[in-house]
Amino acid sequence: MGSASPRDHLMKLLEPVVSAEGLDLEDITVTQAGKRRLLRVIVDRDGGVSLDDVADVSQAVSAALDDDDSMGQAAYTLEVSSPGVDRPLTEPRHWRRAARRLVKAEMKDGTVLEGRILAADESGVDLDVAGTARRLDYVDLTRGRVQVEFRRIDDVDGDEG
Repeated sequence: MGSASPRDHLMKLLEPVVSAEGLDLEDITVTQAGKRRLLRVIVDRDGGVSLDDVADVSQAVSAALDDDDSMGQAAYTLEVSSPGVDRPLTEPRHWRRAARRLVKAEMKDGTVLEGRILAADESGVDLDVAGTARRLDYVDLTRGRVQVEFRRIDDVDGDEG
């Protein structure tokens, strides 16, 4: 494998497999769980990931791992899932997929803004910050976090009783 880390090798091996299923490979982690290892594969796409998507990509990833010796001979458990709400927003696609959600945006200068995502493109994100539209360029951001809302604004629209 040369100087590439085991994670890098797995990312390179599995990215085309996940892409062939119409999904983006967001992350891979391998952790020790007792005598076994846990291989966690995180996938996502615009519009979200269904249980059928997870099942299909699990089979494809499992087949690719069987054909490659990346995990060695020791037992491991494969877990394929979509990212949780606590996943940091670090890529343009993360911001785009969180449209209309309330987020905290951490700026490189140390300030933190909270607002609702109006739109996101390849160069930045538009937030509604206290009723004022603000354009934030990704070069000025370190990351964002979706804020958990028990009653999102979507839930309130049209609910009068």
